Amino acid sequence: MFQWQMEEMDLDGLIPYLGMINSSFEIEAYEHDLDQILVKVDELEKRVNEVEQVYDDQSKKQPSTSKGSTIGKDERQINGIKKLQQDACNREAAAVKRMQQLISQFGIILRQITQHKWAWPFLQPVDVKALGLHDYHKVIDKPMDFSTIKKQMEATDGTAYKHVREICADVRLVFKNAMKYNDEKSDIHVMAKTLLRKFEEKWLQLLPKVTEEEKRLEQEEAEAQLDMQLAKEAANARMAREISTELYEVDMPLEELRAIVVSKCRKISTEEKRKIAAALDKLPVEDVDKALEIVAQYDPTFQSKGDLVDLDLDAQSESTLWKLKFFVKSALEVQGRGSTVIDVDSNQDRSNNNNGNNNNNNSNKKRKKEICKALTKTAKKRCLKPSS
Repeated sequence: MFQWQMEEMDLDGLIPYLGMINSSFEIEAYEHDLDQILVKVDELEKRVNEVEQVYDDQSKKQPSTSKGSTIGKDERQINGIKKLQQDACNREAAAVKRMQQLISQFGIILRQITQHKWAWPFLQPVDVKALGLHDYHKVIDKPMDFSTIKKQMEATDGTAYKHVREICADVRLVFKNAMKYNDEKSDIHVMAKTLLRKFEEKWLQLLPKVTEEEKRLEQEEAEAQLDMQLAKEAANARMAREISTELYEVDMPLEELRAIVVSKCRKISTEEKRKIAAALDKLPVEDVDKALEIVAQYDPTFQSKGDLVDLDLDAQSESTLWKLKFFVKSALEVQGRGSTVIDVDSNQDRSNNNNGNNNNNNSNKKRKKEICKALTKTAKKRCLKPSS
């Protein structure tokens, strides 16, 4: 399945920069450009979700096959799903014709059985009233006779037998009903038992052809499903490639817009870099990792792995520094609610509580205690060494 990283475009990450631009006219122009890009991305995300939903559904329904990747396999160039559906209709029509041939061969067996001298009691439905069989329908759930079977074999209104095994089951039912209702020593029971045995002998001669046809049908159906699966996934793959191209085309003007906006922003001061470094040192490991990912995203040479990480803030671009500033400010606000936090926007520390020195001291002690606990739980906390 395609993994779409829409967050890499970082549309929301561009918005804070707009607040650093002095000209309101420029801000409106940039916001307009950004809104247009957002609309385009929203449309693309909807299409991406549709493709992903298709692949999710297929992964749940379709087991893995031994024929390899369905997307990359030749990308079987066919005229489309409609052609496959037409092929499926043709195969189905051919299968129906072959089954009719088997039913015709079964009809020969049926005539041989019905022409037997003992078949006369089973040719027509049981006349319950004439024979006084008042309990017949209580004993027999589904009455059956050869005239009923013949009518259903010749039906043209959609009620005809679809498979030769259906006829076989009804023939057996004719004899089993007679054996069930009549005593074992009665003539009807003996006649039914004898004819059933003869029928089974003749059925065994036709059974290999029936089994072969069933296997063929199963194989053709599996192949048809696989072909349809391939066609759908090929279409989805083409759609995915088109969306990927469009995403790239959207990303290019976004990068240009980001570069223009960043160039209009003021530069991060040395004091702000010091505040960012101090704030990073107070973040928990998971937030430090996120901060390092921001740096690595715009500096491929930066090594963010290992227990010791050397982060030179002076070497980072203004875009990276602004991102770090916004990130640590947000992280500390979440982490430091109710306790002393570092203000990365000024040269002084601030407290959310202004209840006197005692409260500040208590907050500091609590903060230190939290840091000690975090350090105890974390076996490998990365150390940051800012150059400024």
